[in-house]
Amino acid sequence: MDQHSWRREPTTWAAIVVALLLWASAFAGIRAGLESYGPGQVALLRFGTASLVFLVWATINRMRPPDTRDLPRIALAGFLGITVYHVALNYGEVTVTAGAASLIISASPIITALLSTVFIGERLSAWGWVGIVVSFAGVALISLGEGGGLAFEPGAALVFVSAIATSVYFIVSKRPLRRYTALEFTSYAIWAGTVPMLIFAPGLITQMAGANPEATWAVIYLGIFPGAVAYVLWSYALSRMPATALSTFLYFQPVNAIIIAWWWLGEIPAPLALAGGLISLAGVAVVNTRGTAAER
Repeated sequence: MDQHSWRREPTTWAAIVVALLLWASAFAGIRAGLESYGPGQVALLRFGTASLVFLVWATINRMRPPDTRDLPRIALAGFLGITVYHVALNYGEVTVTAGAASLIISASPIITALLSTVFIGERLSAWGWVGIVVSFAGVALISLGEGGGLAFEPGAALVFVSAIATSVYFIVSKRPLRRYTALEFTSYAIWAGTVPMLIFAPGLITQMAGANPEATWAVIYLGIFPGAVAYVLWSYALSRMPATALSTFLYFQPVNAIIIAWWWLGEIPAPLALAGGLISLAGVAVVNTRGTAAER
C-alpha cells in the first residue's frame, strides 16, 4: 500500500469521522461525570467499562494473546494513551471548560508532527511547518482566552500534559499495529492502561453509592463509545495512514466539542478561545494542502 492510498479508502474516512464525533462528545460527558465522581474515578469507571466490553468480545472470539516481545510497547502505549492522557484530562476539566479542553488538546498534532519527524521518518514540507506554527499560535490564543492573561492555570497545564501523552501514544502504536488488528491492539492497550487506574477503586466504590444515575450513565457511555468504539476506529485509521496526517484531523474536534458542550452543558467558549480555534483550523488546512513531503 502506498503512503497516500488511504485517501481513496471510504472505510478509513468513515473511521476518522465517527471517532472524532465520539471523542468530541467525550469532553461534555466527562464534565457530566464529574458532577458525582472524582477525576480519577471517572477515568476508572470509563475504562473499566471499556475493558469489560473488550473482555467479552475477546472471550467470545478467542482473541489471540500478544507476543511477549510486544508487551513493553503495549504497556507503554496503554500507560501514556489511556492512564496519563485520561487522568490528566479529567483533572484538568475540573477547572477548564469542555470546549476549551478540546481546543488545548489540539496541540497534539503539533507534537505528533515533531515526534514523527524524529522517530518514524514522516516529514513535512516548509509549508507544513508554517501550518504547524499557525496552529500553535491558535492554541496559544486558546490558552490565553481561558487563563485570563499570560498565566497558565493548573487545569490548562494538565490538559496540555494529556496532549503530549496522546501524541507519544500515536508514535508508540505504529509498530504494533503492523502485527495486530486495530481491535486486538486497542484491547491490549486499554487493559494495560486501566490497571494503574485501580488505585482509584476504593473511591469509586464509595462515590458510586451516592452518585447521580445520569452521571453514572454518562461515564458508562464514555466507556463504550468514546472509549472502546472510538479507540478501535482510530487505531484502524492509524494502521492505514501516517501518524502526522491522522493527528491533524484532531483540529476538527474542537468545533464538534464546542457544539456538543453548548447543547449538552450550555457552555459558550470565550471569544479569544474561539478565535484561536479558527486559527488552528487555518493552520491544519495549510498542512493538508501544502504541507506533505516525501517520507524518509
